[in-house]
Amino acid sequence: MQLLCHSPLSTLPISGARAVAVRRCLAALVLAGFGLCSAQTPAAAPPDKLLTEVGQWVQQTQKLEASQFSFAPLDSRVQLQTCDRPLVMDTPFAARETVRVRCLGNPTWQLYLRVVLKPGVAPGLVPQGVTPSTGALASENGATVGGTRKVVVATQVMRTGSIANRELLREVEVSAQGSEAQLIVSLSEAENSEFVREVQPGVPLHTYDLRRAVVIKQGQVVTLTVGQGNGFNITARVEALQDGKIGEQIRLKNPESGRLLTGIVTGPNTARGL
Repeated sequence: MQLLCHSPLSTLPISGARAVAVRRCLAALVLAGFGLCSAQTPAAAPPDKLLTEVGQWVQQTQKLEASQFSFAPLDSRVQLQTCDRPLVMDTPFAARETVRVRCLGNPTWQLYLRVVLKPGVAPGLVPQGVTPSTGALASENGATVGGTRKVVVATQVMRTGSIANRELLREVEVSAQGSEAQLIVSLSEAENSEFVREVQPGVPLHTYDLRRAVVIKQGQVVTLTVGQGNGFNITARVEALQDGKIGEQIRLKNPESGRLLTGIVTGPNTARGL
């Protein structure tokens, strides 16, 4: 078992701010099953502000009224942290009912929300990367680039089932005129995904070329991080009890105490504690 507890206040005297950080660290250790007792914190519902913001984005990009859809309930244990910059939203998969919400600032996180349409409602899609109010092709941050558009291509032949990573992909500029709607426009959108068909090098990738890949396998050792962004940081080696894709919640086990935990998959063999 490897266990680390870091605090940016470690240079302070044991009283005051450092004492608060130490107490928080110890409390998180207990919650994660590394102490002699256990406790549970009350579950936190997703912030209404987040759902409102994503709902407005869905209305714009799928031409829906607020009364025509809702979001599938999230696990009540999911706790989101405030993002220090505007959220980035997209629909990274061919099935457009899954909305990916990302904070690219501090702390970095992402969340998947499922849009549930009311019976008889069909979305009228606005091409991804198009601003509904102006019709101008835009990059992820909303800025056009001199009549060109950034897209992602593979650097070699990618076979069905291959896993995309930054070493196998690169971003290139193509003409915005006549470019398709479902092009992938950033490396972060494609990495850690699985190719569903063979793709040739240099050909722009589409959202339907990829699907979320399993990056944690049942039985593998996972690095679990707890307390990030709260003045301390705990990392521990735990065992995965099920397969997981990025953004999914999976069950984990502390091999020493036998305590069962829940984490959100953040990358290959890494997870964030709830």
